[in-house]
Amino acid sequence: MLTFGYSGLPLIVFPTSGGRYYEAKDRGLINSVADFINNGSLMIFCPDSVNNESWYNYTAHPSERVKRHIEYEKAILSEVIEYALHETNFNKVNVCGCSFGGYHAANLAFKYPDKISGLFTMGGAFDIKRFIYGYYDDNCYFNNPPDYLPNLFDDWYLRRIKKIKIILGTGDADFCLPENLRLSEILKSKKINHQLDVRTFTGHDWQWWKQMFRDYLIKFLE
Repeated sequence: MLTFGYSGLPLIVFPTSGGRYYEAKDRGLINSVADFINNGSLMIFCPDSVNNESWYNYTAHPSERVKRHIEYEKAILSEVIEYALHETNFNKVNVCGCSFGGYHAANLAFKYPDKISGLFTMGGAFDIKRFIYGYYDDNCYFNNPPDYLPNLFDDWYLRRIKKIKIILGTGDADFCLPENLRLSEILKSKKINHQLDVRTFTGHDWQWWKQMFRDYLIKFLE
């Protein structure tokens, strides 16, 4: 994991499908908000990914892939989030990610809303069914937001999710646009306030995500 900053709003940035812990730095996301980091308003935590051992490990049975994801999730909860809270003295963290990093951020926020105060995604992909080739068990269901959110009626979860500040960023030329529209409709059906930001002349790549990253963080720091 890489960390940037020394105080302020704690933000966990998840890597994309094949990305690593240094991706946000190498792709310019960190530099785009260097002023907030340097003035103590923002502290960023960039954990590594195990996507190649979980969802993208096509040599393993889908049931084993999702179990590896759950192990990763437990490490994020017990290690990364707890460390971020300790370092910043906040009682909740914010999460974000581009593309499949958006999946990790969203899934974590919806499953553990008592630990998350803000969520934003850029070109987010949220449905894991394409990885499991028709296999389905409870672990798959409870890690696929488009499936479990429509059936979520538990007041404990809904009250807390409704307190999360949520922005779904995408573009009119982004191949993940349909997934963002679908998730937005699900959130609307649950009366969960959020912003769906569909940008014109915008596709699925870093030059657009870098601008979204700064724009959304400004809103979170207001």
